[in-house]
This record gives sequence, structure tokens and C-alpha cells, in this order.
Amino acid sequence: MRDGLGGRAAVAGIGATEFSKDSGRSELRLAAEAVRAALDDAGLRPADVDGLVTFTMDTSPEITVAQAVGIGELSFFSRVHYGGGAACATVQQAALAVATGVAEVVVCYRAFNERSGRRFGAGVRDRAPTAEGVALGWGMPFGLLTPASWVAMAAQRYLHTYGLAPEVLGHVAVTARRHAARNPAAYFHGRPITLADHAASRWIAEPLRLLDCCQETDGGQAIVVTGVERARELRRPPAVIVAAAQGAARGQEQMTGFYRGDLTGLPEMGVVARRLWRNSGLTPGDIDVGIVYDHFTPFVLMQLEEFGFCGRGEGAGFVAEGALPLNTHGGQLGEGYLHGMNGVAEAVRQIRGTSVNSVPGASRVLVTAGTGVPTSGLILGADG
Repeated sequence: MRDGLGGRAAVAGIGATEFSKDSGRSELRLAAEAVRAALDDAGLRPADVDGLVTFTMDTSPEITVAQAVGIGELSFFSRVHYGGGAACATVQQAALAVATGVAEVVVCYRAFNERSGRRFGAGVRDRAPTAEGVALGWGMPFGLLTPASWVAMAAQRYLHTYGLAPEVLGHVAVTARRHAARNPAAYFHGRPITLADHAASRWIAEPLRLLDCCQETDGGQAIVVTGVERARELRRPPAVIVAAAQGAARGQEQMTGFYRGDLTGLPEMGVVARRLWRNSGLTPGDIDVGIVYDHFTPFVLMQLEEFGFCGRGEGAGFVAEGALPLNTHGGQLGEGYLHGMNGVAEAVRQIRGTSVNSVPGASRVLVTAGTGVPTSGLILGADG
């Protein structure tokens, strides 16, 4: 049974700040700049906005962003939990509000100084005790202090199970950096890498090397969502929200689900995949471009397998063959780490045909959010 959301809302505008390692300004200012840019892209005014959605981790509250941008009354405001897993879910929340008449124009945003400010790669520090954090206590005393170390556990098991060497992860990194090299907005613009470069990069947490890990970035990204009919009257061609879904698996934890039976897959993304295919009526063969959350390379392979693009253990070969245009903006490995929100923007550019790495005729784009945590996904499509 489909959920009835598909085709009722669309992305009408996208906007971002530059992606840097030291923005030199507050996270609130980054958020305001991104929101204004997205509204300008859509041809809308701040007064047109009546809804805002962001991440629980964002330090810029909805009402404060509204004040900074000049937005008036809000009839809808919401936040989504679980870090990068929230990226596509913010758009889903906006689409739900628009489809049900709770709001007419909703802006999703994420802004942070993740390189010059709080760095996730620095590990878990100064965290207040919570029930949610109890799971971390089973691994932290043994050195599992960072996201890379948590993912490395699953990656090691994946490679062992399928008889693969760490070098196969390099196909994801090389693909991302090839696209980033042609993207002027990417931090690694003009700097592609080879498989040899990947294999020579230093270990972070075996089997992850430096080039298997996403960047730490300062920046902001915003996405404008409104009804399809209204979007058709605006400045840019609409990117229709064909389907949207969230997913959490049995025994779900935040990147430390080491006791749920099988470490070689991402069951939370499996939940999302099943719902997206069911609600859209599409199959992997209908997808023209994949924007797959790439905080760490092995989880890209597992996501492709969860969605059925290839068999279990076959993700690296699938990427190496270039069977699906993947992360054409350079991903978080090459463009910037904005908790996946820049990936949503790239999907919109592919639908519009304005990506620097546009895929001719792209009309269906899959976008995924953070994995190892409760997560989300989208399928965006061309209008008509």
C-alpha cells in the first residue's frame, strides 16, 4: 500500500554557502545565508515562508533563523534526530506539511562549523549521560571513540565475509573525487585521485584509510519545498518528491549496532529501500543517478546492495563498472560534508540539468541519508 505522499510536493529552490575549512562566521549566519540563497533560487521572498525544518544537532533554532532571514509567522517547525540520518527526512517532513496543508512553503536547512568548530572526528567529548548514549559505553573503553572506528568494525567484517581487500573501497573514493575535480563548488575541485593514491593514504582505523573518510566542513545548505502546482509557477523547474521514507531497524543503535546479527549490511537502509520502491512503484533499473551518503566508503557499497542495485558483496564491482552515475557533485568525500544536505541539492541539479556533471536525460534520482543510524531516503523526479 502506497502512502499517498508522492507527487504532491516538490523542491523549488536550493541554496548554499561556500564549503570551507574555516568559515569565519557563526553557524546562524551560515544558516541565514543558505536560506536566503535558496529562496532567491526559487524566486520567493522570506515572507512567503511559513515552515522551517532542521536537524536536532543544528545550533540555529527555527525561530532564530526566521528572525535573521526576515521570515514572519511560522505555522510549522520541526527537527529530525540522528545526525546525517536526518537529511532526507527533513525534506519528507516538509513534504508532509505541504501535502496536508499545514504549511505552504517550508525551508529545510543545515548549517555548521564542523571543521573550525566541533569536529565529529575528534571523538565523543563532553557528552551528558543519556539512555541513548549507553550503547557507546560498550565500545569506548576499548578505543572505539570516533565514527571511523565504529564503521571500521562493520567494514572489517564485510571485507572478511566476502573475501575482499581494503583496496576495493578505493573505487568509491576515486569516483567521488573524479566528480569533485570538475565541480568548482567542491573543496577538492581540480584534485582527482587514483586507486594508488587511495592505497597509499594513511590508516585511520583499519580497514579505513584517510581517503575512505569524508571531509570535515564548514558551511550551510538549504532546500525549499512547496506544492507541485505552486512550484511550477516559480523560477526553476520543480524536482518532484516521488517518494520519501525513514527507517530504523530492530536493535538499532547509533553506529554501534555490533550485536544485531549481521554486520555486513545496513538493515535501517533496507527499511528505507523497501518503502521507497513500494511507494514509488519504481525499481533500481528506473534510477538514473544515485546520490548515496558517503561518510565512509564501505557504507556506500552496503547501501547499493540494500537497494538491490547489485548482489551482496558485489558493491565494489558495481561502482568500478560505473553502472550507475554516483555522487556526481563529489559527495561528502569530495565536495563537502553537510550531513547529506548537499546531496539533496545535487539531486535537484540533476533533475534540472544544471549539475556540472549532468547525466543526460536524468529524470529519477535516488538520495540517501546517513547510515549506521536511523536514516531516510528520497526519490526525486522530473515534472510531467
